This record gives sequence, structure tokens and C-alpha cells, in this order.
Amino acid sequence: MLDHLAFENPKPTRISGAKEDWELVIGMEVHAQVSSNAKLFSGASTKFGAEPNSNVAFVDAAMPGMLPVINDYCVEQAVRTGLGLKARINLVSAFDRKNYFYPDLPQGYQISQLYHPIVGEGEVIVDLRPGVARRVRIERIHLEQDAGKSVHDMDPNMSFVDLNRTGVALMEIVSRPDIRGPEEAAAYMLKLRQILRYLGTCDGNMQNGNMRADVNVSVCRPGDYERYQETQDFAHLGTRCEIKNMNSMRFIQAAIDVEARRQIALLEDGGTVAQETRLYDPDKNETRSMRSKEEAHDYRYFPCPDLLPLEIEQAWVDEIKAGLPELPDEKKARFVKDFSLSDYDAGVLTADVESAHYFEAVAEGHDGKLAANWVINELFGRLKKDDRDITASPVSPAQLGGVIALIESGEISGKIAKDLFEIVYCEGGEPAEIVAARGMRQVTDTGAIEAAVDAVIAENPAQVEKAKANPRLSGWFVGQVMKATGGKANPQAVDALVKEKLGL
Repeated sequence: MLDHLAFENPKPTRISGAKEDWELVIGMEVHAQVSSNAKLFSGASTKFGAEPNSNVAFVDAAMPGMLPVINDYCVEQAVRTGLGLKARINLVSAFDRKNYFYPDLPQGYQISQLYHPIVGEGEVIVDLRPGVARRVRIERIHLEQDAGKSVHDMDPNMSFVDLNRTGVALMEIVSRPDIRGPEEAAAYMLKLRQILRYLGTCDGNMQNGNMRADVNVSVCRPGDYERYQETQDFAHLGTRCEIKNMNSMRFIQAAIDVEARRQIALLEDGGTVAQETRLYDPDKNETRSMRSKEEAHDYRYFPCPDLLPLEIEQAWVDEIKAGLPELPDEKKARFVKDFSLSDYDAGVLTADVESAHYFEAVAEGHDGKLAANWVINELFGRLKKDDRDITASPVSPAQLGGVIALIESGEISGKIAKDLFEIVYCEGGEPAEIVAARGMRQVTDTGAIEAAVDAVIAENPAQVEKAKANPRLSGWFVGQVMKATGGKANPQAVDALVKEKLGL
């Protein structure tokens, strides 16, 4: 289904320093909150926006003697994600304790997967431009529990802790260092978000923190990345710094750019880059040090004694795979083929699953290109103007399909159709009934159209001479006739009669 795509080798974004050129190397660790009504190891609700500390079970609060019980639906969602990313599913995986202290981490450790993740290597196909894409390799996906939230702006002297998020299931999706520029990083994040939303495994709401990225950035000299590819020696890629908790495509791009330039300035000044975790400040457009970058041994990982290794059956994995929906790339390729759409239009219509479903419902029984034009230009344009998404459209697929049917039958012209669309959008109603009730049908009576053409020609003798000298000016007469008939005349009939009368 992806045979129409051309895959490119990674081309770096080069940044000119004061002394020499440098190349960017980027890897991303995306934390995606699993779409589930209950947490990873408890039955507490995951509902966003609940009163602070109201969605907390005893095990989430680390009460003595409370033991975790794994939520098998969260496991299923992780497997579904892995399959959607064409990744290897590990039938045996295990949970580990990652030990560190935060006030909003009651246990003093996070239950995660380091040594034996549930999902192995996969890939994300990132669209660079129409017809051209690149593979970004996925190293692993592991399940882990989220921490809580510290609130620092409610009191000048105290911080508050909300444990509602504690224990919520996360999938950490770790990429290889295959991304070579800020725009590619944003495109990767956007494509990953799109796939997860199609799969239904994460809602991708970055504003609520349901999907956020830790971005690893390093710089190297031209040619070093190729040496890394040959040797798989990460030393060629330079020392990386991790920019933590990025939840905006725009901020991801800005943070990568400013961090790369910081590292280049350090290196060209004879300094070294310290491996550390940093935060991006969008107000100052700078990154600042948060803490030294910990390694695995700093967290004192060890197998979680409260959880047995997780064993799943291949038959269950196969059952999940059989139930996967059609994913964005496959749907886009099918739209191009079945509806004769351009690569660009198919990409717009499949950008999210709701838009794709809407379009297919509109296009059923109608010309695909015409349906795409109305969905993209008229409906999407109006929704954007009103700051609505497709799920809040006041025009249903059946109503828009009704407008298109009237165009195809010749009952209304394109101009009348736009007026009709506006009525349906603002007032509702069934398009055919509105056309009948308001007398909006297109005038197809040749006699009436001919009379209107004759009148316009008789009133504009000077323009007649100009049109005879330059036949392209006949369009002026068509416009005048359409105006005189209130846009109801059949444009093709008008054009034919104008040219006949003018002897063109």
C-alpha cells in the first residue's frame, strides 16, 4: 500500500557556527497516556479535570501492604500500538522498579520496564513532502506508570501535590537517533500522534499532557553521522542533552534549534557539552539545566518483586492484529486510488480519523473529487473560520452529500450550491427541500437563457466588438447573464449561447 512513496536517506539540518558547519542528531522519547478508564495497576479513574486527589486508590497512594494488579486492557492497548507501528511484540516482558524521589511519587519508585519491554523494534513513516517519506526506527515501547503533579502557583510559601495522575498508564515510545532537523521532529511527533489516534490507544491531547516528548539533541560534524551508521558507535553523534516534557509542536522545533546553537557555541569555544536534562523556557527562548542526566544505574533498577513476568499468547496478539483499523498511510493510499484524489488532498482528508470517516460518508455514491473539494474547501474552511472541528460540524455527511447530489443532477449550479451550503450550515434542513421551497433550482430552459443573453448583448455593443476581437472576453457576457438571472442559469448553456450569438 506504500509503493507510491519514495523513501529518502536522512538529510541533516546544517547549522553554521562561528567557525564551521554542524549537523543535528535527534532522538525522541514520547510518553503517550494509554486510553483507558482505569490506571495501570489500580481501578482508580483516569478522568481528566477531576477534583485534586479524588482519583486515587490505596495502591496509588502507596499505602502499606497495597499490591499492584495489572490492568490487562492497558497491556492490550500497548500491543495494539506496537502492531500499528509494525513492531515486534515480546510475548514475555517484565516490570522493574525505577527508584527516584519526587514529592508527587508516593512510592519513591516508578514501576516501568527497562530490561524486557513489551514491544520491540518498529517504525514510523514520516511524510516529508507529497510522495516522499522517511522511516524513523522505533527502538522499543514499554509500559510504565505516571507520577503525580506538583502545583507551585497556589501559595507563595508552599507547593501542593495532586495524585490524580499517579499510576496512570503510559507508553514510552523510544525512537532511534534518525531525526535530523527541527521540522522533522515535529513531523514525526505529528505522524505518531495521528497513528495513535487512529488506533484509539491514546487521544493525543498534548494540551492536557496526554502526549508529551523528551527530545534528545546532539550536534556532530559533517560525516560523523555516516560513521555512526557504519559502526553503530554513538560516540560519533556527540554528547546529547535531553529537553524534558515538550507538549507543543512549535516549542519542540524552537527548543531543538536553540539547544543545538547552545551546544555549537560551547564546542567552538573549546568547551564540552555535559550530558544533562534541560527544560525549555518559551518566554526567553532558551533551555536551562534541570539536572545531570541520569543513567540506568543511577535509578537502581531492579525487577519489581510485586509483579510476575508478563506472559501473553501469540493467539491473543493475532486476535488484536486482526481487529486493527485501517491506518493513515493505507487509508491515504486507498483514497488516492479509489477516489482519484491528489496526494495532498488525500493527506488532508486522512489527517485525523474523524475527517476521513466524514469524507467517506459524503463521497458514497458521488464523484470523489467533487466530494473532496466540498469537504476540504467549503466545509473545512468554514469550520476553521468558526474555530470548530469536524466532530462539531453543523452539516452532517448526509446533508453535504445532498448538496453534491443536486449539483451532479444539474438542479443547481456551483454558485447556488454555495448559497445552499450557507443555509444548511446556519439553519439546517434537507437540501432538496430547501431548493424546492426557496425556488433555487437552476434555470435550464433554453428560451429563458437565450432571452437573457440577447438582452445583455443588445445593451453592450462596445463590449461585443471587443469580444469578437478577443474571444477570451466572452466570459464577461457569461458573468453578466449569470448576474441577470440571479445565478440560476446553467453556466454551460449560457457559455454555449454567448459564443453562438457572438459568432465565436
